[in-house]
Amino acid sequence: MTKKLMLCLIFLLLPFSISFGADDLEQRVKTLEDASTERQKTIEEQQKTIEELKKGAAQPEPPASGPSGLTGLFGGSALANPNISLIVNTFLYSSNIKGSGLPGRGIPGFTNIGIENGKGFNLDAAELFIFAPVDPYFNLYADIPVTESGAEVEEAYFVTASLPEGLQAKGGKFKSGFSRINSQHPHAWDFADTPLVYRAFIGGEGLTEKGAQLTYLPQFPFYAQLGVEVLQGENPVLFGPDAGSGPHAYGAFAKASFDLGDYSTVLFGPSAITGKTKTASIADDTWFAGSSTLYDFELTYKWKPTRDRSLTLQGEYMLRDQKGDLTDTVLNTVNTLKRSQDGAYLQGMYRFGRWGAGARYDILQIFKSEYVLSKADEGFGRRPWRATGDIEFSPTEFSRIRVQYNYDRSGRDGRTNNEVFLQFIMGIGAHAAHPF
Repeated sequence: MTKKLMLCLIFLLLPFSISFGADDLEQRVKTLEDASTERQKTIEEQQKTIEELKKGAAQPEPPASGPSGLTGLFGGSALANPNISLIVNTFLYSSNIKGSGLPGRGIPGFTNIGIENGKGFNLDAAELFIFAPVDPYFNLYADIPVTESGAEVEEAYFVTASLPEGLQAKGGKFKSGFSRINSQHPHAWDFADTPLVYRAFIGGEGLTEKGAQLTYLPQFPFYAQLGVEVLQGENPVLFGPDAGSGPHAYGAFAKASFDLGDYSTVLFGPSAITGKTKTASIADDTWFAGSSTLYDFELTYKWKPTRDRSLTLQGEYMLRDQKGDLTDTVLNTVNTLKRSQDGAYLQGMYRFGRWGAGARYDILQIFKSEYVLSKADEGFGRRPWRATGDIEFSPTEFSRIRVQYNYDRSGRDGRTNNEVFLQFIMGIGAHAAHPF
């Protein structure tokens, strides 16, 4: 009886067991099919990502010195949102020379351009900087200073980002690579004004020209840069816009840098620029027409043992040769003029924490002082020189307050021009890093 009962139960349960087994097998198959589909989707997505990465790797990248790694002022890509900054340079100026005598206080034998600072409050400029990569091949820069006289385009140029073999081209209006300080903007200077050699040979505005520049970074075991320039030649002191109908100034420079141990670096190199000249900056009521060549040698040493402490020693030597005719517009006479004059400066700046202290010495007529007018060597008396000291405080990296004193004996009249600057430099926005 018991065996019969067991057989009946097995007979009754067998269909249900087969049905349950079939359902379980069907579910397992479906689960495997779903997992296979998901893996296939994942593989396709990964393959698509790999293809996109390959395409991105095939495009040339801008150099590390460019702004391509920066984001816009309000976030997002710099390609769609250029980096914009505004830097205000304002100062209070004082001198023992009467205000009416400052514009005419030039450096006789060198330049008749006087001191443009007015006593009291001055606004050097509110400079608007705009920079961004155009595409993988070009970067674009612009500097638009706004003064009390209005706005002007001081710089607007492109720089290539993907030329081979260490080459880079620049075109538009830009600061020449000649010398050390010329390529720097005033807010990056260690002092409130330029050295005497700059004022005497190229003017306070420096060599900012329309033209083209080509530089080359050779594969040396140290940093080196070689450059050539073709410029319009509109600088009113060294060349002049009326000296030629097209480009009439040509420059070349070489710079090299070495590390001297773990904390010290030195940069040095020569520069030269030459071209046609027509200028009224030599003496009042005169025009000079001829040719000019200016040579420069720069040397900079930096010591930075910690983030908050550094010492910078910097100097330049310049030599100017000019030949041509000097026309007196009052006497209506023309005389040949040959000038061979030199000058130099040496300055040091020590920074500790938020504070900095610096000193500078300027001198003209070190080895050369020729001013030969119609074969007669003119004499202008005392050798021009100046001594400067300053103290500065930077509350943050966006602001700087500077007090500077100049003991200026460049007027050749025996009088000392005691100058005092109280300078304020403030900046907002994303600003490109300054060169070494």
